[in-house]
Amino acid sequence: MAGAVDDRDAAWRMSIVIPALNEAEGIAETLRALQAMRSDGHEIILVDGGSQDATVALAASQVDRLVCSAPGRATQMNAGAAVASGAALLFLHADTRLPEDACTLVSDALARAAWGRFDVQILGKHRMLGCIAWLMNLRSRLTGIATGDQAIFVRRDTFRALGGFSAIPLMEDIEICTRLRRITRPACLVAKVSTSGRRWESHGVWRTMFLMWGLRLAYALGIPPRVLARRYG
Repeated sequence: MAGAVDDRDAAWRMSIVIPALNEAEGIAETLRALQAMRSDGHEIILVDGGSQDATVALAASQVDRLVCSAPGRATQMNAGAAVASGAALLFLHADTRLPEDACTLVSDALARAAWGRFDVQILGKHRMLGCIAWLMNLRSRLTGIATGDQAIFVRRDTFRALGGFSAIPLMEDIEICTRLRRITRPACLVAKVSTSGRRWESHGVWRTMFLMWGLRLAYALGIPPRVLARRYG
C-alpha cells in the first residue's frame, strides 16, 4: 500500500467497508473515488454478497481486501469489519460518494465522539430529492439515529464491544445506532456524502418516501425486521 497517514490521522486510520451485490454498473466509479484515500494509507474492503455480474472482477484491483460472504448488509458489513485493520470503521454504500476531506473530518470527529455520520444529498432529477435529504439530515440530528446512506463511522473497538450489526435483514443501521446512542450522541457532520437517487426515481419518489416512513414507524412499533424485509422486498 502506497503512502502513509500523517501523525494527526494515524490514530484513526480508516477501514472503509463496502457491502455490494450486483453493483457492476457503478462499483468501478465508487472505488476510483476512494483511491486517493487508499494511497494515504486507509484501507478499502469490499464485501460481495454473491454477485452474479462483474462486480468482483471490477473491484479486485482497487481494494485492499475482497471478502465474499452470505448476502445481507448486516452480514456483509460484519464480515468486512472482522478483517479490518483500521482504528476507525466507515460503512459506505456502493452507490455513495464521500466528500474529498472525509478522512480528516472523520479523524477530527472521532477525537470527540465514538461514532458519527455525514449529512447526505440525494442525486437525481426529481425536485423532491433535495427536500427528502434535508428531512433525513434534520431527523438524524434531532434523534441521534443515522441511516446507512449517511456513511456511518465508528471506532473499531466500540463497534466490536457492541458485537457489530445485529443479524437482521432490514433496519440494521437503525438498530446499531440505537445502541451506539446509549454510549454517546453521534458526531453529525454537515459535510455531505452524495448518494444515488436511483431507488427513489425508479420506484417513484413519493411511493418510496411513504414506504420508508411506514417501515420505520412499523419497526418503532415492534414489527420484526424479517416481516418488514418482505414488505420492502
